[in-house]
Amino acid sequence: MRHGNKVNHLGRKTAHRKALLNNLACSLIEHKRIITTLAKAKELRVFVEPLITKSKNDTTHSRRIVFSYLQNKEAIKELFSTVADAIADRPGGYTRILKLGKRPGDNAELALIELVDFNEYIKDDKTRKARRTRRGKSKTKGAESVAAPVAETVVTTKPEAVVVEDEVVEDISIDLSGAEEVAAEETSAETSSESEDKPSAE
Repeated sequence: MRHGNKVNHLGRKTAHRKALLNNLACSLIEHKRIITTLAKAKELRVFVEPLITKSKNDTTHSRRIVFSYLQNKEAIKELFSTVADAIADRPGGYTRILKLGKRPGDNAELALIELVDFNEYIKDDKTRKARRTRRGKSKTKGAESVAAPVAETVVTTKPEAVVVEDEVVEDISIDLSGAEEVAAEETSAETSSESEDKPSAE
């Protein structure tokens, strides 16, 4: 019986299981995300997060303790330089597990485990503009429908282009909405000029 035994042995003896977790932890530190089975990802999270916490305190003692687990100088160097700088302000929860469905060969559940501070696609979503809500779109549509009949009352003619030997010379467009105002201004100008001319003739 396994009463109170919370360790998943992963079908391996102790030495084999430790070597497996060491290799997975080194790959995770190097590549920042790896794909493995869900059971291994859950065990790896329990194994690697205390080591990442140790990397916040960059001392010889901490490096030796972490090296006793990982046995990889390149992984230690990456952990205490790049990873430690990125997770300096995070109080815990350095990894994220995403389920990927079942593997075709043996139907094992796959999962992606990654370091939270090294996923670019989440950071890109934060920089994007906020989407409009559905309610906001309906308001803009309603405003356009109200303004549409007002815009249709203006009478204009389509611009016609004068073409000479396959070359466009000028565009002609006529706006009849302002024609009455122009005519009124011309008549007022004529009456004022006539009133000015009469005293000079006398």
